[in-house]
Amino acid sequence: MFGAVQFGLMAACVVLFVPMGMAGWHLSRNKVLFFSGALFITLAIGVHLTPYFPSISDFVSTAVVSQNRDSCISLLHNIVWVDRTVEPSWAWTDSRPVAACGFQKLGRSDASDLLNGSWVVIAGDSQARLLTLSLLNLVLSTEEMELVRDDLFKRHSDYQIVIDGTGMKLDFIWAPYVSNLTDILIQFKRSGNYPDVLVMASGLWHMLHFTNSSDYGFSLQLLRNSMVKLLQVSPELGSFDGPVTGSVSIRSPHLFWLGMPMLINSLLNTEEKKEKMDNVTVKAYDRKLYESKLLRQDGGPFLLLDFGSLSRGCGVRCTVDGMHYDRAVYDAAVHVMLNALLIESHQRL
Repeated sequence: MFGAVQFGLMAACVVLFVPMGMAGWHLSRNKVLFFSGALFITLAIGVHLTPYFPSISDFVSTAVVSQNRDSCISLLHNIVWVDRTVEPSWAWTDSRPVAACGFQKLGRSDASDLLNGSWVVIAGDSQARLLTLSLLNLVLSTEEMELVRDDLFKRHSDYQIVIDGTGMKLDFIWAPYVSNLTDILIQFKRSGNYPDVLVMASGLWHMLHFTNSSDYGFSLQLLRNSMVKLLQVSPELGSFDGPVTGSVSIRSPHLFWLGMPMLINSLLNTEEKKEKMDNVTVKAYDRKLYESKLLRQDGGPFLLLDFGSLSRGCGVRCTVDGMHYDRAVYDAAVHVMLNALLIESHQRL
């Protein structure tokens, strides 16, 4: 709709200003009027015939869809938190632009339909493991969750499950350092098998054990370069020329980066964490993430799941140790991801 309005305004400007320019060349009034009428009729016919020419119609519709998609993607984290006595709750803001995007909290059935037959890989640290838990809580029943919870939370271990009925395969890969994530990409390349959805997260372990933002930034650049090369050379994935788009049902991966949470230094449970993971260090690590060009907003392949923003919105009431947050915050990140998948695969449930 917005593209059609723009096209109409452009046509109106042509009809108005071209004759005015001709009048400035001292043409007779009759000639100017004749040209104005002919121009108006030509443009009107062109507007009406455009739908019958697929190439033109597709170009206009693609531009409008792309514009709307990018606009909605940028609004996904417009979330407000409600303080409840039992547990925090969240919702998307009720502003007109957000409402127009039609974001929705998916139930088990809709989430299962969206991810039906997909291979989802979530790789990273404890934050990625908690995101995995929230995703499984959405697609599994309470009884099924009781059976998988202990296996999922075996310390520093991988986890794999295939969901009965939908064929969705989910892999959690313990990969606390960015170098571990790069190794995973190398394994994908060697095997020739690539997930439909790939979520990666890293930073907290490096901050605690190395406390070197420059080294962290360098490793992020290597990860970005590895992903770009992977997308360029793999015929199943197409070429990388900016944002990665596609559908969950095809072999073009949807790439997400789970950002680090807001760290509340006074609540961190060891003196080492309080010393090494202070606000100055956190800001330095965040800055290196953006400088690495890893994120789509900076020209990279990964769409940011802004867990820092989500955890900040929920606040101190949602964490016990200043680092890991209540389930509701990870649930919000899951729904942001699923709505991004809906937008990029042009689906509505």
